[in-house]
Amino acid sequence: MHGEANGAVLSTRQLLQRLLLLLAASAGIGAAGMALGGLEVHQAVASGVFLAIILGTLFFWTFRLAIAFLGLGVLIFTRSLNIAHFVEAAALPVILFLVGMMIVVGALRDLGFFTWVVQALISIPRMTGRKFMVATAVASALLACAVDEVTSIIFIATLVFQVCNRLKLSPTPYIIICVLCTNIGSAGTMMGNPVGIYIGTQAGLTFGDFFRWAFPIMLVALASCVAITMFWFRRDLDVFDERLAERMGRQLSLVPKVVVPYKRGLAVLLLTLAFIASHHALEEGLHLDKNSILLVAPLACAGCIMLFKRDRARHYVEHEVDWWTLLFFMLLFAIAGTLEYTGVTEIVAHGFVQLCGDRPAMLVPAIMATTAIGSAFVDNVIFVAAFSPVITELGRDVAAMPLWWALLFGACFGGNITLIGSTANIVALGMLEKQSHTGIGFIQWLKIGALSALAACLIAWGLLVLLAPYMA
Repeated sequence: MHGEANGAVLSTRQLLQRLLLLLAASAGIGAAGMALGGLEVHQAVASGVFLAIILGTLFFWTFRLAIAFLGLGVLIFTRSLNIAHFVEAAALPVILFLVGMMIVVGALRDLGFFTWVVQALISIPRMTGRKFMVATAVASALLACAVDEVTSIIFIATLVFQVCNRLKLSPTPYIIICVLCTNIGSAGTMMGNPVGIYIGTQAGLTFGDFFRWAFPIMLVALASCVAITMFWFRRDLDVFDERLAERMGRQLSLVPKVVVPYKRGLAVLLLTLAFIASHHALEEGLHLDKNSILLVAPLACAGCIMLFKRDRARHYVEHEVDWWTLLFFMLLFAIAGTLEYTGVTEIVAHGFVQLCGDRPAMLVPAIMATTAIGSAFVDNVIFVAAFSPVITELGRDVAAMPLWWALLFGACFGGNITLIGSTANIVALGMLEKQSHTGIGFIQWLKIGALSALAACLIAWGLLVLLAPYMA
């Protein structure tokens, strides 16, 4: 995720000028679609508004929600979307799932769970630079699987800064490593990234499906990322060993150790994960709709937390839940649903088949590459929201399961390509600038980020092709 951070300092005149340019570009593309692509009016309007969301996210990040509000108004006024289809496409169950998980994560923070994880990492016996790197990389990925990528990187980055400050090292290589692994790990389960739960609901996938197919592929991709970064930053790891040996020779601890009462936080996390993981069996046993328990499980857990921590309940809802982002997601899903409602996705799906054929072996890399490159520059949720109806359409004629996984891995792994490719990247870079007053250059990140993303995507592509015959 990214955009113009200083949008608030624009004068009203400058803002209007840029918004008019955005409107002109979107209208121009829509008109071109009618003239050259054979789109009818409603299809052109839907395409133009969706393009405005993409451009608005890229160049007007601060105003993305305002642009989404205006875009929805245009769709309603032009009868390109009606209220019934808006409610259907807004993915309210996904939004509520994310609300529940954000409250659970807030409680875990209060209960000291993340502090305990950090303390466990620094207590590794016979610590070396490579052990530290592997431990933080794996912890970043697994935490992203269990909670979300942003929460994971905040706590792991805090550990990195503590250790590097003690050893008088540059934290930059270790921050890069942790962010790359966080983005890869976010593809392992439904909870790691908003695109996971959205894809799960659109494709009818269960938690077990993710654990069976996505999680093993993520682990192999993670191993490749760790190997690449260990080689890339080998000199920094050698310096780590030298500084650590010097500090231990003076009998100084790496960082102060604090005893954390972690058991309640660990119990909350395990119970939440167990509830989510058992949703399919519960749904079958209780004869409920597919994924119904999955979507309400975090809300039920959040409700119990708010009862037991009554004094913090309002804080969790008002401050731990990112309502700004969730509103944007809801409108984005609805606007992307308009592409399906007006028939644009059918045209796009037909174009994909003409270009790549109707074999998953060709469609998988095409979808993964398109989503990965797009996610390197624009919020990956936008591309997933746009491609989900396309894959639904493609699934009428070809096996859709490998295509859904290609969409997931492209969206998550593509975030590694650029330093603005995911929210975790931006959060970590902001922390780096604040803590060490240093930044990372675009090319500096691109070299290792693109290499790790390419390796991860190639692994995912190969494994998806091999496993495609076994996917129901």
